[in-house]
Amino acid sequence: MSDTRLALDLALTVRHDGRGGVADDLGTPEGLTAWVRERPGLLGPGPETDVRAAGSASADAWKADEESLAAVRSLRAAVRALFAHAVRPGEPSSADARDLMPVSEALDRLNAAAEVVPTVSRLDWPDEGDPLVSHHPTGAPQREGALPAALARAVIGFLAGPDRAALRACHAPRCVRYFIKEHPRQEWCKPSCGNRARVARHHERHRPSHP
Repeated sequence: MSDTRLALDLALTVRHDGRGGVADDLGTPEGLTAWVRERPGLLGPGPETDVRAAGSASADAWKADEESLAAVRSLRAAVRALFAHAVRPGEPSSADARDLMPVSEALDRLNAAAEVVPTVSRLDWPDEGDPLVSHHPTGAPQREGALPAALARAVIGFLAGPDRAALRACHAPRCVRYFIKEHPRQEWCKPSCGNRARVARHHERHRPSHP
């Protein structure tokens, strides 16, 4: 899984609940467990992470506890603050626009999470293919810090990479998502949001005026 996809997935665990409010996919340890198990590349070998970096040999065997949940939620708050900073001068997601931590605090929190498990980079270059970078821990990681560290490194990779410039907040009615703008005319994170926005604009234009 790419740094961009993983960073977005973490931020998008805060989402619209379909009823006018905001839902949190990481509200419980069980929610975090399910989220991690849906992303086996996070806990297995691959170009972005090493199996040891998550402290488990299998996504199916990993289980969140209250400590790991608190660490990931703390990191997510920093990530969403940095996403809000990245989309300026555009407006941030309405989910937490009034409760964002300062950018300096968010950076400190992100870097602290990444530093828990120091890593070294390894370059592999297959005979048929592009060079691949993998990150390997320099020592045995502690379980409680390994997952936030892997996530923080992905977020750092995304924010320092070219995809950051295409990050946008979707401002369709009821949407609180961030997304990557893939073409110049894209305004919304998905077609259904564009449909809702157009309907809302139509109703606004045709709303009766009262003296």
